[in-house]
Amino acid sequence: MPTTPPLAERMRPSSLDDYVGQQHLVGQNAILRKAIQSGNLPSLILWGPPGVGKTTLAYIISQQLSRPFFSLSAINSGVKDVRDVIEKAAKLKETEDNLPILFIDEIHRFSKSQQDSLLGAVERGLVTLIGATTENPSFEVISALLSRCQVYILKHLTEEELVELMNGALKKDEILRDKQITIKEHEALLRLSGGDGRKLLNILELVINAAGKLPITNELVLQQVQQNMAMYDKAGEQHYDIISAFIKSIRGSDPNAAVYWLARMIAGGEDPLFIARRLLILASEDVGNANPNALLLANNCFQAVNVIGWPESRIILSQTVTYLASSPKSNAAYEAINKAQALVSETGDLPVPLHIRNAPTKLMKNIGYGKDYKYAHSYDNNFVQQEFFPEQLSGSKLYNPGNNAAEAKLREYLKKMWQEKYGY
Repeated sequence: MPTTPPLAERMRPSSLDDYVGQQHLVGQNAILRKAIQSGNLPSLILWGPPGVGKTTLAYIISQQLSRPFFSLSAINSGVKDVRDVIEKAAKLKETEDNLPILFIDEIHRFSKSQQDSLLGAVERGLVTLIGATTENPSFEVISALLSRCQVYILKHLTEEELVELMNGALKKDEILRDKQITIKEHEALLRLSGGDGRKLLNILELVINAAGKLPITNELVLQQVQQNMAMYDKAGEQHYDIISAFIKSIRGSDPNAAVYWLARMIAGGEDPLFIARRLLILASEDVGNANPNALLLANNCFQAVNVIGWPESRIILSQTVTYLASSPKSNAAYEAINKAQALVSETGDLPVPLHIRNAPTKLMKNIGYGKDYKYAHSYDNNFVQQEFFPEQLSGSKLYNPGNNAAEAKLREYLKKMWQEKYGY
């Protein structure tokens, strides 16, 4: 027995006239509608948040232009998949003389080599590329490909557009229109959707299935969503809850919980570069000088993930997560910059002491710039006591090494060199 598609899929429009939202692009006389109507469509990138109609718009464009439509998801497609589709599209163009459309969903997840594999087909005019992304294409799409595409920005759906979408589903959907559903209050539905049309329809369907013929109220919506939607949503509250649990698990030195939350983010379709960026921050903020190799590994992880992409980068992320979670912890570097910034805010622009100012000209030397500066490498152990702070701040202790083996050695060195000055 065939499975009934979800409401969001059943309500997917097939023409621009039925398309809800993005009127700045597809409304009457809007720029993208004109390009479609002229048939002179460039390769393009659709940039916008989840659930605002990027995939639907790509499909509608192919239908309006009667073009062959090929679709790939960057989550589970590699270079070979891209080349296979391009080869098919090229053969189709030869036989039908009709330029195919190649739609790449979540194109920002493609590595540089994967994006490079698209470039030749776009340059030679074998396909019209439509890429969809939730991330800024300036950072996530290679410049050579980006320069050959027009970028169109899609926006969250407005409250009026969400209500239009919801009412349209109740009136037009073959399953819902016979149920005589009453929506007494819609504020919770709109708030939980966050401007995401697909999410709104998913929540509406969930509530209707659970509520039967009860009028839909805010209380009913919140109750049903809380009970049934324990899912990861990278644009909503759950996103922040899970990244918080992930970071706190690493900070708390629990590699088991940390890799579990990593798996939850992977299952929810989180951007691997977002995860890698957070690990870079954590390596300094929470591990710091207790294990300086942590930052090196986190940086290498970020670079590797940027090159490789899903699914292989999950292994690199797992290695880095478990290493960081298993490392000794220190937030001393984080605390040091916080104290330093607070001190700057409190004391303002104090003058640099003359003896440590640069003196590139004779005049500067004559007025005392650099005078009496002691070059550390000219002294035993490459150290000599001298003042580096503005006079008013002399002796201010901003870096306090953490209680771990690596920073204990740093504390010992600083105490030996500075003696009583900083209280190490």
